[in-house]
Amino acid sequence: MPAAPEFWQRRGPAAAFLFPLARLYRRVTWLRRLAYERGWFKVERIDVPVVVVGNIAVGGSGKTPVVLWLVERLRQAGRNPGVVSRGYGGRVRRPTGVTRQSKPRKVGDEPVLIAARTGVPVWVGPDRVAVARALRKAHPEVDVIVSDDGMQHYRLGRDCEIAVVDEAQLANRLPLPSGPMREPLRRLAECQLVLAHGELTPHVHAACPPAPVYKMQLVPTAFYDLADPRRRRSAGEFAGKRVVALAGIGRPQRFFDTLEGLGLKLADRRAFPDHHAFRRGDLAFAKGATLLVTEKDAVKLRAFAPADTWVLPVEADIREGAFERVMERL
Repeated sequence: MPAAPEFWQRRGPAAAFLFPLARLYRRVTWLRRLAYERGWFKVERIDVPVVVVGNIAVGGSGKTPVVLWLVERLRQAGRNPGVVSRGYGGRVRRPTGVTRQSKPRKVGDEPVLIAARTGVPVWVGPDRVAVARALRKAHPEVDVIVSDDGMQHYRLGRDCEIAVVDEAQLANRLPLPSGPMREPLRRLAECQLVLAHGELTPHVHAACPPAPVYKMQLVPTAFYDLADPRRRRSAGEFAGKRVVALAGIGRPQRFFDTLEGLGLKLADRRAFPDHHAFRRGDLAFAKGATLLVTEKDAVKLRAFAPADTWVLPVEADIREGAFERVMERL
């Protein structure tokens, strides 16, 4: 995914120039939503409950860690979850199962990460309805499906919508392509749960009711060796080493800030677009240094990363009560 345009941060000349297209986009999306609400387009239900984790703006808001959190909590509650995804950055055109050995260039980086972290069935494809049905056919034991993204994929019937909101991603709050908004703020009020990744201003918070808002944060855990995940290190064990970092996620600076918050001094850092397809040349700056990467990027770097490459996983820390809201819907 290309980096977000700089002009999305403000309502300047570029955003104004594109606003006629933004108005058209908003109109088309409204009509499409209305068509599903009125029954002109068919909403198709799966034979098990569906929970959609998504957002209303383009860019990384922390959805994948929330999917990991939700899958783990569902398993603890005695459910057998499966995950469906578009597989952004992949090439599949039909429903395809994903394992930890799958190639990210084929099925997308986030599905490989989810499969590796959870061990639950993960399937990808452009048609989430077909993907969900294929997953159920292959894994009849699955009794709840979690959709990684897909709030705007209205054809897939859902029992619960979780919106993950990072207000920084809302930027100028204009519709695409003038800004990053897929849907207006008022869409949050239709969700069963809103997870606030960071503080929300009163204006955004006021758009949420009756959907309850729960705070969340991403908490780093121990580093692990990309070549041998059994090897673990704390941040303090990198003292005295030349340490560099890279990130190809929605907000790379957040990763760099996390590393510095752990007391690490970075000799260099490189930010890449979200879902970047890494090549060996992208890692030339890390020669002779210890390289620190995100877990999402690690699945794409395994084949050619330097020997001294370490991965920092993060987990979603979500206020108590949020999961109970999901279970009430199921």
